[in-house]
Amino acid sequence: MTTVAYQNVVDWLISARHPLDDPDSWMIECCERMVAAGLPLWRVGVFIRTLHPEVFGRNFIWTRGATKIQIGSVDFDIQNSPEFQASPLNILFRDAVEVRGDPNGPEAERFPLLLDLRSEGATDYLALPLGFLDGTDHAMSVSTRQPGGFSPDHVAALRVIIEPLARIIEIISLRRTAEMLLDTYVGNRAGARILGGQIRRGHNDTMQAAIWLSDLRGFTALSDRLPAETVVEILNQYFDCQVAAIRGHGGEVLKFMGDGLLAVFPIDEYVGDAAHVCVRVLEAARECRASVEALAFPIGDVVERFRFGVALHVGNILYGNIGGGNRLDFTCIGPAVNLAARLEKIAGRLGRTVVVSEVFANACRHDWRELGEFPIAGFSRAQRVYGLAEETPVVMA
Repeated sequence: MTTVAYQNVVDWLISARHPLDDPDSWMIECCERMVAAGLPLWRVGVFIRTLHPEVFGRNFIWTRGATKIQIGSVDFDIQNSPEFQASPLNILFRDAVEVRGDPNGPEAERFPLLLDLRSEGATDYLALPLGFLDGTDHAMSVSTRQPGGFSPDHVAALRVIIEPLARIIEIISLRRTAEMLLDTYVGNRAGARILGGQIRRGHNDTMQAAIWLSDLRGFTALSDRLPAETVVEILNQYFDCQVAAIRGHGGEVLKFMGDGLLAVFPIDEYVGDAAHVCVRVLEAARECRASVEALAFPIGDVVERFRFGVALHVGNILYGNIGGGNRLDFTCIGPAVNLAARLEKIAGRLGRTVVVSEVFANACRHDWRELGEFPIAGFSRAQRVYGLAEETPVVMA
């Protein structure tokens, strides 16, 4: 194949409008275009280091004839693993150089990856740096089954194609990073709205939702008698007890407020009516209760145990951008949120783990125990509050 065919791939990378919302399909098309241009690719891997508190990097693997991209991720421990230490990518990331290996040559004994490729019929392997504009190095690896491996012309073509390819991959990576950071710090629902353009103050929607507001019991005293670093570690483990259950049952965590947590479970035609959603919310609350009760934090000769309280309510909320100047927060407000906050305080006074409003209790049929009517600051009438009949109240000293 002539250099014209390779240049066509470069021109496509530079001039085409690429579907950034569907990077997997884009990678398949890109690899197929390189094959059509004459590159005897059998397997292509893209390895991107990420800006994520738990994920060191992600890998995207295309195999000839595949209709889907294989996607994987690794945590930060991978850097010290024997597999990574004996990987060509370790050399590439360390020295920012190309690494080439013959699966059938003596270097295969040095790199176990080459032995794996040999068993699958590969005849050549090349890893190339993907240099981003911010100075970071990522990687792309290519393998072939062609007898004799890649020719000098193939390698030269890959070196030409890799530059514009790196620009597109960097753009896709930046978008993925933005999505991950938004998911991490504001939640996936809010993140999707922000990326969709709802970035101005006043961009708000009204929606119906089940509201979750929880609090760690005795947190003030805990903070007073333990070092700040220990308190942070306890909070992280405590929030771990809630976040997985909330997300697993369709909720979104909107905010951590000291030891408090605000979450919403949207109610719409896609997830179900109020009765369906509230059943899932209650399941999440019971899972969290069990997890927090099982949480044990040893400090010297003492093992700290914990209790928490959660208030559940259903109502309409205003969901969107709120703030001042150029500092905005994507959150929810409204009387329903205020009522949930007041109910959580009542749960603490009553020594209850789970309390719900009358609206929630009516939506979620369960063995409720009426706890009485309570005047609520800011509300014109007293509110009837319910708790789980299975719970025994514990009044904390």
